[in-house]
Amino acid sequence: MNNINYKLIVLIPVLLIFNLTFLIKNCSSQWVQTYGFSVGSGNSIATFGNNYICVGTQQGIYLSSNNGTNWTQTTLKSEWVTSFTVNGNYIFAGTTYKGVYFSTNNGLSWIQTSLNNGEISGLATSGNNIFAATDYGVFITTNNGANWSQTALTTFISRIAANGNNIFARNSLYTTYLSTNNGTNWTPTSLNQSAWAFTFKGNNIYAGVYNNGVYLSTNNGIDWTQVGLNNISVSSLTTVGNNIVAGTINHGVYLSTNNGTNWTPIGLSNLYILSLATIGNIIIAGTYENCVYLSTNNGTNWIQADLNNQYVRTLSSLGNNIFAGSDYIGINISTNSGTNWIQTDLNTTTVYSFSISQYNIFAGAIRSVYLSTNNGTNWTQTAMYNKTVWSLSSLGNNIFAGTDSSGVYISSNNGTSWIQTALNNKTIRSFTILGNFIFAGTDINGIYLSSNNGTNWIQTALNNKTVYSLISIGNNIFAGTLDNGVCFSTNLGTSWTQTTLNNKTVYSLVPSGNNIFAGTLDNGVYLSTNNGVSWVNKNQGFIIIPTVYSLLITNNYIFAGTDGQFVWRRSLTEILGVQSISSLAPNKFSLCQNHPNPFNPSTNIRYEIPRSENVRLIVYDALGREIETLVNEKQTAGTYEATFNASQYSSGVYFYRLTTDGFSETKRMLLVK
Repeated sequence: MNNINYKLIVLIPVLLIFNLTFLIKNCSSQWVQTYGFSVGSGNSIATFGNNYICVGTQQGIYLSSNNGTNWTQTTLKSEWVTSFTVNGNYIFAGTTYKGVYFSTNNGLSWIQTSLNNGEISGLATSGNNIFAATDYGVFITTNNGANWSQTALTTFISRIAANGNNIFARNSLYTTYLSTNNGTNWTPTSLNQSAWAFTFKGNNIYAGVYNNGVYLSTNNGIDWTQVGLNNISVSSLTTVGNNIVAGTINHGVYLSTNNGTNWTPIGLSNLYILSLATIGNIIIAGTYENCVYLSTNNGTNWIQADLNNQYVRTLSSLGNNIFAGSDYIGINISTNSGTNWIQTDLNTTTVYSFSISQYNIFAGAIRSVYLSTNNGTNWTQTAMYNKTVWSLSSLGNNIFAGTDSSGVYISSNNGTSWIQTALNNKTIRSFTILGNFIFAGTDINGIYLSSNNGTNWIQTALNNKTVYSLISIGNNIFAGTLDNGVCFSTNLGTSWTQTTLNNKTVYSLVPSGNNIFAGTLDNGVYLSTNNGVSWVNKNQGFIIIPTVYSLLITNNYIFAGTDGQFVWRRSLTEILGVQSISSLAPNKFSLCQNHPNPFNPSTNIRYEIPRSENVRLIVYDALGREIETLVNEKQTAGTYEATFNASQYSSGVYFYRLTTDGFSETKRMLLVK
C-alpha cells in the first residue's frame, strides 16, 4: 500500500441500472453472494494497490479487491459519493451532503473527517496535502483530514486536479485557476471553457470541456490549444501508458495514441461516461445509466461489472423457481438456486411481499398486487389499485393483502376483486397462518387475530409493538419486532414471551423443522435450535454484515435478501450442522469422542464450553491438513453437537480439534466405507 497509484476521479449525478447475470462463488461452509441485477451509476472511481478498485455511487461505495471480478458494498452505504483521492494508506471520498470521509483499510470501512458537511465536488492530492473542492471554495488538509483550512479561493468550485505542486481548480464561471503554493495564491489561466475533467502526461495537461472536446497545455496552463473531439462534451479523462482516454457525454469512449492529435472511438458509443480510471492494463468506465464497465484490451471489448447493490425486500419459491422482489426493479427469477438471475416483465416497481396459492403467485408492490399464472414469466395487475401492499398470505381460496394505512383486504377470486376487512385503518407488515387462524402484524399496534377469514379481528396481548415478521411452528407463533427482537406465544396470542434475542430489529423469520432463522437490522442472521431459548449469529462469509430483509429455505439452501448486497445463500445442512444441546453452563471445557466411531458417512461431535468463547472445531486428514471447518464463531456457554459429513472423503483416519481462547484438544476418528 505504500506505492498506491491513484488514477482519476470524476463526478456527476446518478440513476438506476439493470445488469445481467454473473456466476455465484462456490463455497458451502459460509454465506456466498449470488449475482443478479444492480442499480447505481459510477460517479467516481479510484484505483490503488495492484488490484483494488473503489466505485462511488448514489448509494455509497463499492469495493473490488480482484480487478473488478467481485464487488462488496463498504460501510459507506447511503451517501452520494462524488469523488476520490489517495494519499499513502489513506483513501478519501467526497460526498454530496456529508463532506469528506477516509479509509485506512483498503476502502472497506470509512470514517468522516472534520470537513463533515456541504457538497464535495472534487478531491486532489499534492504531496501530503489533500484539497477539496466545495460550494464554499477550496479547502486543504495537511494531516489526512484531522483539520481543514480554507484556501484563498472562496467561490463555488466544481472541479479540482493536481499535478505535482500545481493545483488546478475550475469555478462556476468557467474560469480555471492555478495555484503553485498550496492554495495560498490562485492565478486565472487562459482556459475560459467549462472544463469538466483533467489528466496529466509528463508536462502535458489535458482538459476535457463541455461541447468543445479536449484542450492541451504544455506550459502549465498559460496557453491552451484545442486538440480534438470538437463539438463533443468530454466529461472524463485518464492515461493508459502513453495513451490518452476520453469519456464523453452520449458518445462513449475515445483513445488517442499521439498526444491528442487524433482520436479513435473504442466503445460504449451511446453511453454517458461519468468517470474513467486505469489499473494496470484495465480501463474502468463509470457510466450514467449502466454503472461500471471494464476493458483489458484498450476498449476493443468491454465487460459490464455487477456491483450487486440491490435491496431485496422479499423472497419466495415455487418448484425450482426462486423469486426476489427488489426496490425499483421488481422481480428477478433464478431457476438454479441463485447461480443466475433473470429479470421478469414486472421490472419498474418495488416489490415487498409474495404469496403462493396453488400455482398462482401474488406479489405485493407499491400501489398494487400483481399476479402470475405461469411461474413468474409474466405478471398482470389485479384489481388492487393505489394501495401499497407490505404483506401477503393465503388461506384456502382466500388471499389476504396487508396494506399501508388501510388494513387488510381479502380476495376470493385470485385478485379480480378485493374487499376491505374490519381491520381497516392499520399498516399491516406481516401475516402467518395457524390452522384456521390468521395473524396480522402491524405498525405500533402489535398483532391482531382472526378466526373467520378476516370478518372480525381481535387484538392479541402483543399490542404495542411494530411487528415486521411472523411464523408458526407447531402451536407456537413467533414475532419479529422493531427493537425488541423475537417474541413467542403458545396460546394463540393470549400471552407473549420475549426470547433472548431481545434487542434487535427483526425483519424476517423462517422455520426449518424446529429451528428458527432471524434476519436482523445491521446484524445479519441468527439461528435458534431450541424454540428461541438461545440464539447464535450465523454470519460467516459476509464481508460486511448486512441488514437481512428476507429469508427463504429451498433446495437445501437458506437464502438471504439484503439491503444493498442482493441475495446470499448458504448450505442448510452446513448451517444447521451445529446444534445447541443445552444452554446450562458446564464446569469445564470438554471435547467428547465422536459417535458413531467408526462411521460412514457422517458422525456427531459433542463439546462443552463453560463461558462465552470464540470456538473453532476443525477436521484434519491423516497428514495434518485442514479439510473442514465445522465451527468458527463466538458461542455462549453450553453443550453443542456438530455433524461431520465425510461423504466426499475416502476411508481412513481423521482428527478433529476443538480450540478456544483458553482450551485446545484433539481426538482421532475412523471413516470406514
